[in-house]
Amino acid sequence: MSLEFLDSYALVSLICLPLAGAAAILCIPGANARAIRWTASGVGLAAMLLSFYVFAAYDHEAGGMQFERSWQWLAMPGPWQMGESAVTLHLGVDGIAAPMALLTGIVLFTGALISWNIEDRGKDFFVLYLLLLAGVFGVFVTLDMFLFFFFYELAVMPMYLLIGVWGSSSRFPTFSRAKEYGAMKLMIYLVAGSVLIWIAILAVFVEAGLGTFDIVALQQVEFSEGFQRVFFPFLMIGFGALAGLWPFHTWSPDGHVAAPTAVSMVHAGVLMKLGAFGIIRIGMTLMPDGAQDWMPLLIGLGTVNVLYGAWSALGQTDLKYVIGYSSVSHMGYVMMGIATLHPLGLSGGVLQMFSHGVMTALFFAVAGVVYDRTHTRDIGALNGLGKRMGFTATLFAIAGMASLGLPGLSGFVAELLVFLGLFQTYPLLGALGIVGAAITAVYILRLMSRVFFGPLGERWEDQTDANGRERFSSLVLAGFILLVGLFPFPFVRVIEVGAFEILAIIGDGG
Repeated sequence: MSLEFLDSYALVSLICLPLAGAAAILCIPGANARAIRWTASGVGLAAMLLSFYVFAAYDHEAGGMQFERSWQWLAMPGPWQMGESAVTLHLGVDGIAAPMALLTGIVLFTGALISWNIEDRGKDFFVLYLLLLAGVFGVFVTLDMFLFFFFYELAVMPMYLLIGVWGSSSRFPTFSRAKEYGAMKLMIYLVAGSVLIWIAILAVFVEAGLGTFDIVALQQVEFSEGFQRVFFPFLMIGFGALAGLWPFHTWSPDGHVAAPTAVSMVHAGVLMKLGAFGIIRIGMTLMPDGAQDWMPLLIGLGTVNVLYGAWSALGQTDLKYVIGYSSVSHMGYVMMGIATLHPLGLSGGVLQMFSHGVMTALFFAVAGVVYDRTHTRDIGALNGLGKRMGFTATLFAIAGMASLGLPGLSGFVAELLVFLGLFQTYPLLGALGIVGAAITAVYILRLMSRVFFGPLGERWEDQTDANGRERFSSLVLAGFILLVGLFPFPFVRVIEVGAFEILAIIGDGG
């Protein structure tokens, strides 16, 4: 296969690989669980390698949209008929989308490996899992608003069944949380956000009058300041709901906790990033004046995310709830970085999206191993597991140290760039962000000391460590945490190209 052919069809292949995998699994008898698992894992490996190629082959010196391909699909009748398709499968990646595609490939592959322990209706699980990831890939590489929204919904809708059928309920001393509750709450919030997004997309289409949903073409339209001021909040809140933006975040911790391990990995690792990406790709590029007007509110809400999420994580007694609220807090740094409208802040926000994706996927993978062995997530009952689960404890420590920003790991680089951008734009909020990082260090270190260190509880004397499959998938995630932490510049160079291009659009629009 020539590189020219690969470059021409790389992005459509990223979307089609999971779809083809889902179709292949549909043809495999449900009783043949081994073939289903190998098929899903093989598709995941191929997607990860292809996404790595897209990222590595992206020419940061040339910048702009690369790997572009376009296929006309749907013509618009009536007054908008202008001889071109209104809806086009227009694909391309810039310096922001390329690392997001790589992140999706990593989480797809490692989540598929972790899911080998799914026994009940495994065929249905993997079909929905691959459909969801096809939607995620589609969002990151699509340059048409209509198909962007289609893939966005394809990435969200399977979550209801994946959590409601294969999830787990939580029991606490005074109340319980059914998995159906988590699934329904997630769906209500995200569908409500999708309604706002769709209203804004239709408004842009009508206001532009071009008869196309193509994002690149719509970037040439100068929408009025009043139009942008009215409709940018629709996108900010609509996409922000999926990104866990306070106060629309409450679905996220419940969804994290109720979801099976691989779905938690996807949920926190890539699904929440779709919201932040949507604000950048559609909101900031099509409504630059609206972005400048509303970013002070977004950065304020992001600061609340950081502090509220960290403080809430500090008070949790369920292992997955701690990680869930930690995700809310860390997504606050993403929002703060984006809202600075500063090259360092925006680059740090995007790098934080990647760092948090692999870090949280590792967190949930390790939490899944612990729950699978002990059948509890109660932090008060778990103690001294490091003596029997040393490898698992080490991986949890890597994720935890990345979360609190230890130098040499991915979280440090990302948060440093965010803080540098903040102190040049909103220094007071930058100081509050550092307070959030300090609280993060407290709950991470306390969690590690309670669960993995100290005397081993008698209940856990016969516990076994992670198996080979779990170790391999976790090592892939840990490897990228170390890679970004020790060699950040290949990632930063690609991301900063995309950041400068976005900010140039905002500067021209403002």
